[in-house]
Amino acid sequence: MPLACNALQKSKSAMAIISSASTKLTWILAPLLVLATATIRVHGQPPSTSGFISLDCGNRNTTPYTDSSIRGIQHQSDVGFVEGGLTHQIAAVYMAGAPYESQKTLRSFPNGSRNCYTLPSTPGKKLVRALFTYGDYDGLNRTMDGSPFLFGLHIGANFWEAVNLTSWDPSSTIWKEVLTVAPGGSVSVCLINFGTGTPFVSALELRPLQDSMYPFVNSSVSISYFRRIRFGQATDFITRYPLDPYDRFWEGWSFSYNTYPWMTLNTSSPVRRLPGDNTFQVPEGILQQASTLDTNYSFFEINVAVGPNLDAKNLQLLPIFHFAEINISNQNRRFDIYSDNDLLFPDFSPSRFQADSMHENGQFLHNPTATFLLNKTRSSRLPPLINAFEVYSLVRMDNLTTDADDGKINVYTACALHFCHVYVADSHDHHAVYSVGGTAPPAPCI
Repeated sequence: MPLACNALQKSKSAMAIISSASTKLTWILAPLLVLATATIRVHGQPPSTSGFISLDCGNRNTTPYTDSSIRGIQHQSDVGFVEGGLTHQIAAVYMAGAPYESQKTLRSFPNGSRNCYTLPSTPGKKLVRALFTYGDYDGLNRTMDGSPFLFGLHIGANFWEAVNLTSWDPSSTIWKEVLTVAPGGSVSVCLINFGTGTPFVSALELRPLQDSMYPFVNSSVSISYFRRIRFGQATDFITRYPLDPYDRFWEGWSFSYNTYPWMTLNTSSPVRRLPGDNTFQVPEGILQQASTLDTNYSFFEINVAVGPNLDAKNLQLLPIFHFAEINISNQNRRFDIYSDNDLLFPDFSPSRFQADSMHENGQFLHNPTATFLLNKTRSSRLPPLINAFEVYSLVRMDNLTTDADDGKINVYTACALHFCHVYVADSHDHHAVYSVGGTAPPAPCI
């Protein structure tokens, strides 16, 4: 059952510009993201959740449970995974609107500059996700009192991301996600106190990935989620497990771009990967949907920039485009793909009913405007098409030690740079999600 309209929403804006020779239309994307249960089974049964860890932080009940809004994934208390911290519940007024059961409780860390969770794991690639719902748990209205409220995250001893809750509605939920390599039998996730608000966390999730996936992720390089979009006519605001067996979050583009000249395509025919191609494993249910334009239009631009104060100097992005031609006609479709003004892939034609995933061999790009253009070529009869899109930012794993003192040195070296970046651009917290109403800008309520 879909959740209420005031659940989750992205903070960063993304612009789509669609144009022909004589027409130019602009929209601002402010998609309403509601976390809802996927309704598609894979071969009649949900995929395996072996190796999944889902911690409900601050929950004192040590009996595991299944959240009714996340089918098939069992959650458990964080007791035994972290030392210290204080357990809390969000304010009663926000309970009913919490997107998940795990967002009703949290663990805060008022003491110490660095507090770490240890998640048992096996060596290899992992998706790690942290979710944060302040919910005015302390009665101090800290997100809305006008002062900076942010703290840091480490993956192991390396700086991962800042969590910026400054000026967000207390019912907001923020998520952060990193794809990384577990070096041994555990993954360490640490909360770092910047002195600008007490760190806390509502939920921690770990999902195993196949080692063949995201080949540019290694012991030296992790990638932080910047955007992951499914195109076409999605039925849920967020698509996740069980349609995606790795429980990646896919945002539904169609909830903001569902009017002319946007056109949606879908098919019930199989869309296959090349034999042996396990690099991204985009779910077939996502590849069976696509977005394109009316044939009078020639290009569209996806802008995943995050506000006017974006520190473009330090922005290193890795875009991944996923295509499959699912139009039943045999008309020619060819287009060029640009990152900002740089041509990445000239004269590309998507394969019919077969997945093509395009990226620059794991190369991180300097793209100050964070814009990506798909432009019809002169020889093409059809405008560009796209099925899914991922973009990540670079997380360097330079410090492989887990020693607490070494970690602190790395915190303040890396944090000092990142703190300025995030604090100056409080609208740029590209993982932030917020509720409709309060201080959030207006958004469609589908």
